[in-house]
Amino acid sequence: MKSALVLLALASAALPAIAAAQTSVTIAETAPVVTLNVTESVAGSPDIATVGTGVQTRAQTAQAAMQDNAAKTEKLIAALARAGIAKKDIQTSGINLNAQYDYNQRDGEPTGPRFLGYEASNNLTVKLRDVKKVGTLLDAMVAAGATNINGPSFAIDDPTPMLAQARGQALKSAKAQADFYAQAAGFRAARLISISENNSGGQPPMSMLQSARFKADSVATTPVEPGQVSASVTLTVQYALDK
Repeated sequence: MKSALVLLALASAALPAIAAAQTSVTIAETAPVVTLNVTESVAGSPDIATVGTGVQTRAQTAQAAMQDNAAKTEKLIAALARAGIAKKDIQTSGINLNAQYDYNQRDGEPTGPRFLGYEASNNLTVKLRDVKKVGTLLDAMVAAGATNINGPSFAIDDPTPMLAQARGQALKSAKAQADFYAQAAGFRAARLISISENNSGGQPPMSMLQSARFKADSVATTPVEPGQVSASVTLTVQYALDK
């Protein structure tokens, strides 16, 4: 009996230690909290343009289509280099080879698709760092053998200063709104307790990409208007309302 009492006493002594090990303390905000989503944008003139270009060729064999395409793509890349485009600003974005068929049925011809040949394409993404020369460079691409052009899409290469300005405006706007709610609800002040951010920098507000095919004998310079692009910051902020 004495041994049983000793064991019971030891077990009872261990219980507080177990309870202490499992205890956690959370300090919650007791004041009312207002959550705000605020977006501010800053516009500026773009300093870079991105253009998609490339060459399509067709031949009766896959090898001939690829070889012809390679020669014409090399000519296009060389023209870009002569125009002052750095190698780092030229990137292959896709190479494709597909068999082409005519599915239209004609009188007197066998049923089923008619084989036309192989079509090869090599597409490039080119970054232009002088937006004033975009139109001239587009024409130079076509003269060098480009059969398709996509773009241009304008942007700002380093949007950091614009984002900082937009961030400051968003935080100022959020504080003004929080102060309004505090005063309207009879509280003394609004105290910032959390911030989270989403941003997009130096990009057009909507897609500006267009596709077109040009003839190499084009005479007039292609007109290009860069307009403006914007950098925007969205803040999700929480303010505690203090008495």
